[in-house]
Amino acid sequence: MDSFPSNFKQASILAWSICAIMFTTCIHGSDSKIHCNEKDKQILLNFKNGAIDPSGLLSTWSSQQDCCHWYGVCLSGDIPISLLQMEFLEHLDLSNHDFLAMTYNSMNSPSCHNLSLGNLPYQCENSSSLHYLDLSGNLNILIHNLEWLSSASSLKYIDLSGIDLRTETNWVQLMAMLPSLSELYLVDCHLDNMSPLHFANFTALEVLHLSVNAIHSEVPNWLFNLTCDISYIYLDNNLLRGELPKAMPNFQVLKYLVLSNNDLNGPIPDCLGKLEHLTYLDFSSNLFSGPLPINLGNLSSLVALKATSNYFTGVVSEKHFTNLSNLKFLFVESPDIIFDFDLHWIPPFQLDGVFLGPVGPKTPQWLYTQTSLKSLGFANSKFSFETGDKFWSFVSKIELLQLVGNSIDGDLSNVLLNSSFIQLSSNNLKGGLPRLSSSVRVFMVDNNSLSGSMVPLLCHDMDRRSNLEYLDMSNNKLSGGLTDCWTNWKSLLHINLGNNDLSGKIPPSMGLLENLTSLHLHENNFSGGIPLSLQNCHSLLILNVRENHFSGSIPNWLPHKARALQLRSNQFTGTIPPQICQMHSLTILDFADNRISGHIPSCINNITAMVVHVRSVIAIGYIFYIDGTRYIIRENLMLLMKGKGLEYEDWNLIHIIDLSSNDLLGTMPAQMFSLTELHSLNLSHNQLVGKIPKEIGNMRELESLDLSRNQLSGEIPESMSNLSFLSYLNLSFNNLTGKIPSGTQLQGFGALSYIGNLDLCGPPLTKSCSHDGIFGGTKPLEDDDDDSQFWSSFYMGMGVGFATCFWGVCAVIFFNRKWRHAYFRFLYDLRDQLYVMVVTKMNKLFK
Repeated sequence: MDSFPSNFKQASILAWSICAIMFTTCIHGSDSKIHCNEKDKQILLNFKNGAIDPSGLLSTWSSQQDCCHWYGVCLSGDIPISLLQMEFLEHLDLSNHDFLAMTYNSMNSPSCHNLSLGNLPYQCENSSSLHYLDLSGNLNILIHNLEWLSSASSLKYIDLSGIDLRTETNWVQLMAMLPSLSELYLVDCHLDNMSPLHFANFTALEVLHLSVNAIHSEVPNWLFNLTCDISYIYLDNNLLRGELPKAMPNFQVLKYLVLSNNDLNGPIPDCLGKLEHLTYLDFSSNLFSGPLPINLGNLSSLVALKATSNYFTGVVSEKHFTNLSNLKFLFVESPDIIFDFDLHWIPPFQLDGVFLGPVGPKTPQWLYTQTSLKSLGFANSKFSFETGDKFWSFVSKIELLQLVGNSIDGDLSNVLLNSSFIQLSSNNLKGGLPRLSSSVRVFMVDNNSLSGSMVPLLCHDMDRRSNLEYLDMSNNKLSGGLTDCWTNWKSLLHINLGNNDLSGKIPPSMGLLENLTSLHLHENNFSGGIPLSLQNCHSLLILNVRENHFSGSIPNWLPHKARALQLRSNQFTGTIPPQICQMHSLTILDFADNRISGHIPSCINNITAMVVHVRSVIAIGYIFYIDGTRYIIRENLMLLMKGKGLEYEDWNLIHIIDLSSNDLLGTMPAQMFSLTELHSLNLSHNQLVGKIPKEIGNMRELESLDLSRNQLSGEIPESMSNLSFLSYLNLSFNNLTGKIPSGTQLQGFGALSYIGNLDLCGPPLTKSCSHDGIFGGTKPLEDDDDDSQFWSSFYMGMGVGFATCFWGVCAVIFFNRKWRHAYFRFLYDLRDQLYVMVVTKMNKLFK
């Protein structure tokens, strides 16, 4: 879960706000009226011709009307760089549109040099009027270099957030050439370096925002040697490493320093305690160690101090906060910190939010003096709460409560929780579920040991309609049925009840949850069919019911907007409904380990999400605003891929089809191999026949392929050597023939990937192939007669010895029941391994 303050500029993958195009291209004429500049007007008309405008929103843009009366709108298509040549353009905002590329119009100007934008040359003119440029949020654009910005030397504000700049390695030098640049936003641009320069000639820079990139260097010297008065630095969510310098003489007016979610290490330098204008300091989620500098308590302007998830040591007491009278947010947590507050200490501040750890067994007494508190959290702590403890009464007035990774002793079954956002994950909680008031929007109590029925939580009377949107009670010991009280919870978007001891059928009232986006019922004991009432859940994107006892046919009414269907390890029968092909956004199709029969639908290539490459996919997540702070809860899924089950947060970027361990018949449809964006395909343990189509070589993104234990025949197509990302392959136990295609890709796998195909030969198998295509399994006739007699005698003796030993062992097993059972259990467990050993040894002997 991620949180972001809302009082500073922040870009996010989940943001899709729309901004209009704004131009300042109107001038005063001799008649004191404002007129459109004709050159700029023509450039705008050219822009209109190249834009995609299906709704006719540019209808006011015409040569007959003055462009000062045109309306700005939202568009897609290409961004023409020629817009920068508008003579009176001051403000250009093309953010959060759906532009696909940047294009150029060749302008023959002797005063310009050739630039490269992507693979296209561009002749430019200087744009002396442009001060503001915002192209952020156009997630499908890739820009190879930024040299074209040199034509806009008056730029003060640049925001290219969300645009792919990974190939631009000189961005620091190019941006430093803009003498007026004061605000630079390059959030989520795939940058991987900050340049090792000792100096960068930024003369006016005040804001540097480089969050959410992949910068994997040390914090460069040029940043600490800036001669300008920089005030805001955001370097969070990168891969920065190394230590901070012991002195920062050029940061005297610095207000914001955000370094969270990196790999920075070493001590926190004392010099930070001397930056008297610092108001926001965040170095959470790094590798910092040592004690917190006590002089941080001298930062009288500090509003937020965030120092969670590091390796700090030593004692933290009230001395660290002596002069922090303006402090509103205090987040200090590290496993080896010792909090030692005076029992009678009254802080000089009134906090809005606090997160501490480890503390306990009682909460610090000074917390009860914080009458303005809106969020409260503890981690790595031990608490003991008695019935009626004042803590639960105190937190009932707090909007956000986070108790994560603690050890809490106390019964919650008589507690009424009232906070809007409640996270009680991983606290070893026992006993029954608490009750929720109608104010609760998020309730997470996963990874505990709570037991009993869900009735007390779901079926108690409320004075008002519930506002609960997010419910996660997974990984507990809850039992009983789902109850039929869901009519009281119609605001729910997310339900996760996975990995409990719940049983029974899905009640009809769950069909009343029309806003439901994700439903997770995995790893329980549910039975029966998927009820027809769930077809009313039109917004359902994720249906996860794996590892239960559901039966019946797979529903043909599953929502067309679905992104993930996990129905594996149940007792579903019948065929795969062709309506699956209408789910164009589907990325996870997992029907493995059921009793499904029939053919694989030939229309499967209509699942366009597995065919069309999209650089940026909007992840499924939930955004909640608590007291001006945005909290994002991301949707995770456990996926079985490459023979391993792993939890994925970015599963929306992964494309999987798993139909293994069913009773599927027929050939693999050729259309399946046009799913060029597929990452994992598992059709193993079925009854599929026919050849592996050569078109499989088109699946260039494939990382995992399992076609084992079918009845496939023919040769392995040469095109499979093109699968350069393939890291897991299993074609074992089929009827494949011929030579394994040469090349490092397929021969880099072990023999286990190919065993059980008796007529398959070539590396990595020990069975060699003859030049004329006949397998070299026996010695040629022209071999020496003595050698032939030796081998004949050898094999005859081996056969007699084997028969003697075999019947001797059988006699012992027959007369000893304990040995008999143990022996056959051993054979059952190791049958595949024994087969591999015999085949390998025999092949060696016949070479």
